[in-house]
Amino acid sequence: MTTTIELGVQGMTCASCVGRVERGLMKVEGVQSANVNLATERATVTYDPAVTTPQTLLDKVKDVGYEPVVSHIELGVQGMTCASCVGRVERGLQKVDGVLNATVNLATERASIEYLPSSVSPGQLKAVIREIGYDVLEEQAGMGREDQEREAREREVNHLRSQVLFSTVFAVPLLLLAMVPMVVPGAEDWLMNVGGDGVMAALNWVMLALALPIQFGPGRRFYRLGWTSLKHRSPDMNALVMIGTSAAFVYSVIATVAPGIFPEGTAHVYYEASGVVITLILLGKFFEAVAKGRSSEAMKKLLSLQAKTARVVRGGQELELSTDEVLVGDLISVRPGEKIPVDGQVVSGASFIDESMITGEPIPVSKQPGADVVGGTINQNGALTFRATRIGADTALAQIIKLVETAQGSKPPIQGLADRVVAVFVPVVLGIAALTFLLWLIFGGQAALSFALITTVAVLIIACPCAMGLATPTSIMVGTGKAAELGVLFKGGGALESLQAVQVVALDKTGTLTKGKPELTDLVTAHGFNRADVLSLVAAAEEQSEHPIARAIVDAAKNENINIAKPEAFEAVPGYGLEARVNGHVVQVGADRFMTRLGLDVSIFAAQAERLGDEGKSPLYAAVDGQLAAVIAVADPIKEGSGAAVSALHRMGLKVAMITGDNRRTANAIARQLEIDEVLAEVLPSGKSDAVKELQTKGNRVAFVGDGINDAPALAQADVGLAIGTGTDVAVETADVILMGGDLRGVPNAFALSRATLRNIKLNLFWAFAYNIVLIPVAAGVLYPTFGTLLSPVLAAAAMGFSSVFVLSNALRLRGFQPPVQSDPVTVRPPIAVPAHV
Repeated sequence: MTTTIELGVQGMTCASCVGRVERGLMKVEGVQSANVNLATERATVTYDPAVTTPQTLLDKVKDVGYEPVVSHIELGVQGMTCASCVGRVERGLQKVDGVLNATVNLATERASIEYLPSSVSPGQLKAVIREIGYDVLEEQAGMGREDQEREAREREVNHLRSQVLFSTVFAVPLLLLAMVPMVVPGAEDWLMNVGGDGVMAALNWVMLALALPIQFGPGRRFYRLGWTSLKHRSPDMNALVMIGTSAAFVYSVIATVAPGIFPEGTAHVYYEASGVVITLILLGKFFEAVAKGRSSEAMKKLLSLQAKTARVVRGGQELELSTDEVLVGDLISVRPGEKIPVDGQVVSGASFIDESMITGEPIPVSKQPGADVVGGTINQNGALTFRATRIGADTALAQIIKLVETAQGSKPPIQGLADRVVAVFVPVVLGIAALTFLLWLIFGGQAALSFALITTVAVLIIACPCAMGLATPTSIMVGTGKAAELGVLFKGGGALESLQAVQVVALDKTGTLTKGKPELTDLVTAHGFNRADVLSLVAAAEEQSEHPIARAIVDAAKNENINIAKPEAFEAVPGYGLEARVNGHVVQVGADRFMTRLGLDVSIFAAQAERLGDEGKSPLYAAVDGQLAAVIAVADPIKEGSGAAVSALHRMGLKVAMITGDNRRTANAIARQLEIDEVLAEVLPSGKSDAVKELQTKGNRVAFVGDGINDAPALAQADVGLAIGTGTDVAVETADVILMGGDLRGVPNAFALSRATLRNIKLNLFWAFAYNIVLIPVAAGVLYPTFGTLLSPVLAAAAMGFSSVFVLSNALRLRGFQPPVQSDPVTVRPPIAVPAHV
């Protein structure tokens, strides 16, 4: 049996390219023919699906040097109620020729589909979903996706509310009529004495009248969806409810209409087992819908950051346009208090912008012409005009939203267990129900049929796999949403799960543990010299140099508003330092050997030099007019929060390593300050991935934390890669986790949230499985021989609804997650050590 598909192939330029693609495809095992058309840029391939897959064909096209055309689409799917629904939609989509992968999320009610546009269209995919029995949320012109989904959610909640209220009006009197004679002592005997069998028969007809509107009113949804699932040989929750309630209802109708066909005393009715069960299940669905809406609050907050309109300057006029109409290069005017609509660069004006929602930094950032601005941030007190540089899906905020959406819709490995169980769960339950009915019919005695019916209905109702379907996606959805609020972006559920298994955290030094930019950290003057005067002279001498140390000294002087004069003369002394004449003073700056060459004794700074050496800093000395004036140190300072982050990782039981290109003495000095466990020093930039591999060879699962730019190989080598970004550079391809704020304290917060989410998922899965394992036998009647107790279908329905609500409520607890390390308030201060004199 063969299948033929069409692949789009880009990059072909001539007949030789066509031949190379055809020959490559023909080499794939199972391919019977391959014809490539240069004009249409398509390859038509006939292959045996039992031997090869479309993905293998795509990999071969890439392997021979061309780019296969693959598309991705996300569709809103409405009407899913349990894990079986998810499985049915996934299987239906994956059967379509041209679909490479399909993942459906019950919590977000979205299907993520990767497909070949040359073989299948979005319209065909929507048609498949509808054929399976579910609705597709169609995009409406002029409405954002979040608005459409909110409206759809509100419609669902309102519809379920009305159905619950309608059912309750009939279910309450139905339950009272059914239960009062049984629970009130003597009530049934009194009715029999007053009216005999006629009263009981009349009560049965009244209960039929009450149950009928429920069964074929709100209960129709279970018939519609349940019958469709049976027709596709993939029974789900709706099928179980349909079969169970229909059995109770039909049995009761027969007992009402023709009681004589039953043995005397066995013509009982179970209208409450259909009407009240349907009402309780709808009530549970209503609570689920409300809780699902709450679980997506983080995404709603992110989406609300996006500006709807922009004031675009065109032809000298300001036009109020939708952000969708903004073009790259447009000039955009922003007034105080308004949102920045898209990413851009300031052309004119000055203001302070609150970027905390992107970077996590609470201090507003000054913006002058030439500065970058980020869409979604808030302009505070000035008017700005900027040029749009990134629009639509390319903006930083859009990339962040996309990452969060992807993570919320993804499936972690732990979901695989639930998927495998759910795939066979409902058929197994139907088998258990049939066996239950048969055993009670054989061993149930005089009331065998009644016992068989009540236990079978209870089994069918209590076994609905709603909780199984919600256990993992709701926790992932809430957990990744909470992470986004904390400035942590997980690229997928797999990263969220993998992080909690890490044993060693390897940290890049420059730009991760440290600021990545040299700063003047120490300037200690000799007796008789003024610190400001010395810094002014040294900065003037260094002002002509582009060396990082020189720039750090000059920047320190500027930060302290110290005047920097222009040197009258300047000379570099190779291997030693420099010499300059500033305002008539001779200034010489260099290492200790330069001072020795000048005949100056540096021993007066021995204590300071030893301290600096212990801190991994190399001291420099300054002489003014032939006298030793100061000892200076320039270093890459440790970031605020690095120490707190390392301590928090230790408290979590993790080992911390540092990878750096610094010499071992400097590296060890920083490691001592931060109490880092292991140091890999003098590592070349190209050797960072090998350093990570060295840690892995010791049997450890390693997470590597880098800046995401020059650390790509190490991020890829690690079991989990964490990239420290700036909030604007979020599309770091090789990282699994992105920390937007640039603060290392986000690392322990990411670990803690990963562990909390996995604990939450495991508790949900335990509840979902344990609930069924324990209560299905109870519903089948295993307690009856010992305790004389049967589980009422009404209680079974309540328990089933409670299980789903419990799973959702447990997942929502993650919204209250408190990070173990809080960022300190940011304060503005010069990066200079407290001055001292010798």
